[in-house]
Amino acid sequence: MLATAGLRFTVRARPVAEVRAEGEAPDDYVRRLARAKAGASWERDDEVVLGADTVVVLGDRVLEKPVDAGDARRMLRALSGREHTVITGVCLRHSGGEIVDSASTRVRFVDLESDEIDEYVASGEPMDKAGGYAIQGLASKFVDRVEGCYFNVMGLPVALVYRHLKHMAADERR
Repeated sequence: MLATAGLRFTVRARPVAEVRAEGEAPDDYVRRLARAKAGASWERDDEVVLGADTVVVLGDRVLEKPVDAGDARRMLRALSGREHTVITGVCLRHSGGEIVDSASTRVRFVDLESDEIDEYVASGEPMDKAGGYAIQGLASKFVDRVEGCYFNVMGLPVALVYRHLKHMAADERR
């Protein structure tokens, strides 16, 4: 997504434990993980490091990546015919500190039949995706409506990140 937007970058992924604290609000959770990921990848004062994390929220349930095919099926059954929220936390760490923010997007799924869910899970696509689906992939046919940033549902609110990068560049020129 960053390359498509014309932004140059280098991938430097470092493992960070993705464990939600008891009672932690979804927005706080993704912001904390984004900050931890950016911090884990930080190496030099002359760089900007982006960390991000995404979850799907259905009612009061937080849906992360499914642990197995059965978990993916449960998630997709729960999302069927309902609206949910996708929240992505972002952190831009730079020599002057860090910017931590988040974006929320509402998504509504069509009603799904059991065989559609089984076929989708068998594709393997849901296994490393928050909420068990990829809006840009095979699950695109399940999405009835999107309110907010489409790219956020893919895992990165590109316009939000770009807006912060522009402000950082303007601050450096002052």
